[in-house]
Amino acid sequence: MAIPIELSDRDSLVKSASTALNSKVVSQYSSLLAPLAVDAALSVVDPAHPDLLDLRDIRIIKKLGGTVDDTELVRGLIFDKKASHAAGGPSRIENAKIAVIQFQVSPPKTDIEQSVIVSDYAQMDRILREERNYILGMVKKIKASGCNVLLIQKSILRDAVTDLSLHYLAKAKILVVKDVERDEIEFITKTLNCLPIANIEHFREDKLGYADVVEEVSVGDGKIVKIIGIKDMGRTATVLVRGSNQLVIDEADRSLHDALCVIRCLVNKRFLIAGGGAPEIEMSMQLAAWAKELHGMESYCIKEFADALEVIPYTLAENAGLNPIAIVTELRNRHAKGEKNTGINVRKGQITNILEENVVQPLLVSTSAISLACECVRMILKIDDIVTVR
Repeated sequence: MAIPIELSDRDSLVKSASTALNSKVVSQYSSLLAPLAVDAALSVVDPAHPDLLDLRDIRIIKKLGGTVDDTELVRGLIFDKKASHAAGGPSRIENAKIAVIQFQVSPPKTDIEQSVIVSDYAQMDRILREERNYILGMVKKIKASGCNVLLIQKSILRDAVTDLSLHYLAKAKILVVKDVERDEIEFITKTLNCLPIANIEHFREDKLGYADVVEEVSVGDGKIVKIIGIKDMGRTATVLVRGSNQLVIDEADRSLHDALCVIRCLVNKRFLIAGGGAPEIEMSMQLAAWAKELHGMESYCIKEFADALEVIPYTLAENAGLNPIAIVTELRNRHAKGEKNTGINVRKGQITNILEENVVQPLLVSTSAISLACECVRMILKIDDIVTVR
């Protein structure tokens, strides 16, 4: 009863994503979120591995303000922080050359915890002069490579940048985004198609990423840094989720993740089946028919397995406030007549062709549920040492 699909069949993918979203708090926005989830997922599928989809390649940024309608898919990078231009640095750079650095643009500290006592002003001036020269030397090396956008990893040892280094970077017309989290570095470098730089001595032009525009944009009450027009962009996607309050944003984030998981299932196994308890009742019917052809203990086991599958449509009918016995009996009757795609229509409170209602789900969901449930029961029986499973 499974229907084969292709990833080029966008409408089928959108329908399955919509089914996942229709039971959520943000279901009224499913017409926006479902196509967005499909586009995001398809943009990160690698043609070299067409049956794999890594959801870590899709980054969801949540920003308070606006409504869920303002949610957008960005072909580039977004940082949920403003640019560090306390010293008057730029907030927009065109033809950007971007460096991701993992070292600190600040004076070095001693390796061990100790105090340095300065006894006279001449020594104090010398220390300050050396600090200035040290930072200025670093900024000159950065500028010499042609870099004009600096993404600085958050440091736990000391300040990643100081006011003095920000001042020199601003003078060099370099846009700075500081406090980039360590776990974001891999995603950022993959998107920008560049290499992270761990030491100032390794700062070379071939390690930079390139983009058309890097700019600071006002969104809601705050600001974000947006990088668009990335040259040789990696297979990643960024989704900016908006909402009027934190509850709505969190719910939209969870719902979008569920929709992406549905698309991932379809990428892994490209078959769709009807929902609404149709596959479970069909399997139950087929197994019951097979059980009649067998004899002895095997016949009883398969008959019980067939009966157990009816729990799914029974529970669905019960949760929808319908008469579960009448509904399951009618469903069994319709499937016996060969109507494989009939299922429980919760909205109408009756049995209909659920495929025509666009209530669909990936085949992998049902097959995984049954195989994992069986595996769980086998493990319990093995522990109790009651039944030896072949």
